[in-house]
Amino acid sequence: MHSLSQRAAVLRGAAAVAAATLSAAALSAAPARAGAPRADPAPAARLAWKTCGTTAYPTLQCASLKVPLDHADPRGRQITLALSRVPHTAKTSQGPLLVNPGGPGGSGLTLAGFVASALPEKVAAQYDVIGFDPRGVGRSDPALDCAPGHFDPVRPDPVPLTPAGEHANLMRAKAFADACGLKHADVLPYIDTVGAARDLDLIRRALRADRISYFGYSYGTYLGAVYARLYPERVRRAVLDSVVDPTGVWYEHNLTQDLAFNDRHRAFLAWVARHHGTYGLGTDPERLETAWYAMRAELAKEPADGRVGAAELEDTFVPGGYYDGYWPYLAEAFAAYVEDGDTEPLIEAYENFGAADAAGGNGYSVYTAVQCRDTGWPRDWERWREDNWAVHARAPFLTWNNAWYNAPCAFWPADAGRPVDVSNDRLPPVLLFQATGDAATPYRGGATVHRLLRGSSLVVEDGGGNHGVTLSGNACLDRHLAAYLTDGTVPRGDGEADAVCAAGPDPKPLDARTSTTAPGGTLHALLGFRR
Repeated sequence: MHSLSQRAAVLRGAAAVAAATLSAAALSAAPARAGAPRADPAPAARLAWKTCGTTAYPTLQCASLKVPLDHADPRGRQITLALSRVPHTAKTSQGPLLVNPGGPGGSGLTLAGFVASALPEKVAAQYDVIGFDPRGVGRSDPALDCAPGHFDPVRPDPVPLTPAGEHANLMRAKAFADACGLKHADVLPYIDTVGAARDLDLIRRALRADRISYFGYSYGTYLGAVYARLYPERVRRAVLDSVVDPTGVWYEHNLTQDLAFNDRHRAFLAWVARHHGTYGLGTDPERLETAWYAMRAELAKEPADGRVGAAELEDTFVPGGYYDGYWPYLAEAFAAYVEDGDTEPLIEAYENFGAADAAGGNGYSVYTAVQCRDTGWPRDWERWREDNWAVHARAPFLTWNNAWYNAPCAFWPADAGRPVDVSNDRLPPVLLFQATGDAATPYRGGATVHRLLRGSSLVVEDGGGNHGVTLSGNACLDRHLAAYLTDGTVPRGDGEADAVCAAGPDPKPLDARTSTTAPGGTLHALLGFRR
């Protein structure tokens, strides 16, 4: 068996794919039409950039920016955003390119270094690639951490087979919401997507840019769409990769996710079956599915090493729904348990993929704060129970795990906003990327936003199932990305998709000659899971 610790470090923890809110007042504040950018009301403070390079990204610089906690009170309490930058090196600059990895709750500081190094050199050289930790995240201040240890093992079985099991999970969710209210009551009303979007415009002002370009993955696509709704005349170019469906935020979106992740888990099991020669688990995917759920039932009764029960097992295998580069590691852990009763590879897989660290606690706290604040959630638990049992009958892999992940929103101690209408006919062409089998942001999201953003172009990875598809090894997708960032060129087609790229090859089982870092591994470590 290969050691999972040989791979690049994985950012674990919390966040799922998201959308945003916009009140009627905020919508009315959006400009009526695009044209010359409005004059900024006052000059912003200059950013003091300092070297903060790493071995992987030696040219990174860091700075911080003060912004209002409440944008309606710009002279009131200030909070701090952490920023990063890889400066342009070309003689002529195309200005700033802000990048975001998703979440809500994802840190974008290192992503700036990755994007600058992964783009073609001639393209990256033309931009100041800007990363940032949104309000509440990472190195920004204050950084939320509602209940350290919330995901410590062993948690109750997510599937509430008994009233006692349901009550235990319900009390965990309520305790988390209560802890957020006690610890962060002063900031929770201001942790939402609209606030983060307004922060983006203050970053733009601090960069002394009339317009910005934007590159967002996952939830970052919705953050970008909300920014574009508020400030269409400030958008130069925008790339949205793995697109959130804005019409189902958030409660309905998570139920849709459950169905898609179940399909993706079955795709993983089918892949294991095709590699029976390596894993020895048989060639029938249905028998493998039975074996996987038998493993789950056994671990629910007797957690491996007292740490990996049913909930932790699900947490461990969820990342395989985001990125198939993890499949060989998960397959080895699965096979070791089923064939030999060996739990060590499974425990190691949990530590690498499922266990939440401090960054995960912060990420989950921001995730819940944004999702619960952005839009209203059902407060009647009977609604949750009925809907999730109905979906569980079709998609047992993740449904109840995901329900408890979001259940703090049933008790959230801050008022909720209203969903955003991100439709927009005032933008330059926006470039969208979407895989047909993406589980975290299912295909419909890309198609829907393509319709809502007039003049946008949709590039589809046909047969792909990963979440986050550009700069991940698919040369066809990356050619469209590079052309757009170079001069604004977008493909134009007659159908729903403007261009179609074939998915890359499936991963191969690990052997002594196989590199432990598959194409796309670095990106997906930065994007994280549950986003």
